[in-house]
Amino acid sequence: MNPAKAISSLSWRRGWVAVMSLLGLPAVWFGGLYLAAIGAMFVTSFWTVDSLSGQLIPGFSLVNFQSLLSGHVYIRIAERTIFIAAAVTITDVILAWPVAYAMVRLAGPRLRAAMMAAVMIPLWSSYLARVYAWRLILSHDGVLNWALSAIGLPNAHIGYSNWAMWIVFSYLWLPFMILPVSAAVERIPPSLLEASADLGARGLATFRRVMVPMALPGMVAGAISTFSLTLGDYVTPMLVGGRGSDFIGNVVYSNVGVTNNIPFAAAYAVLPLCVMGVFLLVARKLGAFDAL
Repeated sequence: MNPAKAISSLSWRRGWVAVMSLLGLPAVWFGGLYLAAIGAMFVTSFWTVDSLSGQLIPGFSLVNFQSLLSGHVYIRIAERTIFIAAAVTITDVILAWPVAYAMVRLAGPRLRAAMMAAVMIPLWSSYLARVYAWRLILSHDGVLNWALSAIGLPNAHIGYSNWAMWIVFSYLWLPFMILPVSAAVERIPPSLLEASADLGARGLATFRRVMVPMALPGMVAGAISTFSLTLGDYVTPMLVGGRGSDFIGNVVYSNVGVTNNIPFAAAYAVLPLCVMGVFLLVARKLGAFDAL
């Protein structure tokens, strides 16, 4: 019998064979490369560096984690990174809801296509070009201060600061929040909204008690993207952040490329993974994945 026909016949009789043949290669790729790289990073975080030769010393040592916990600078950098990532996520949720609702519930087919294109077009341009554009807008002699001076208002002075990073990050990752939220809103049956109105619930009550709980999986999907992307970024803090605006990624980058202290960089890189793990556990506790 032809091998292809034999495999097809076996897949028809045993469903698990079809599943394994379909997911086998991606699973090997994911487990062999992606998870292996994370495991190698975790193992390397327990290594040390010889102070004289600079050579890596394999072994098991907690000195890197002790340095992180005892260094107030590293703790402040971690707090700043997590706080701004949370602020960006909350901001994008607030901004995404009106756009998603208008695109799904209010816009016609042509306007919906135009709004979808407007959301997607920034993703087609260069990441660095968008960051540099915001750098020009928020700088001391940039477009923002020029516009404020033109109407008689004082300069904003938010260029090269944590405020600038918050604005730029919120802009960069907003499409990653709008798309899953709009998909979640589209899956809400209109009959539920009509039933809520028939029972006397006003618009805000319907939004809070019907739409938000049903769209929670989409919000969590967007939050995973915005939070993790902000948590691991190091380019935007270098370009639009000022003195004292380092992120975890900047410390990892400097220890890998400048001081060549790879174990310490690996130990610090473990922190975002732990934070994302806690984030996913909290989301699961809240039932965000029940409807997925």
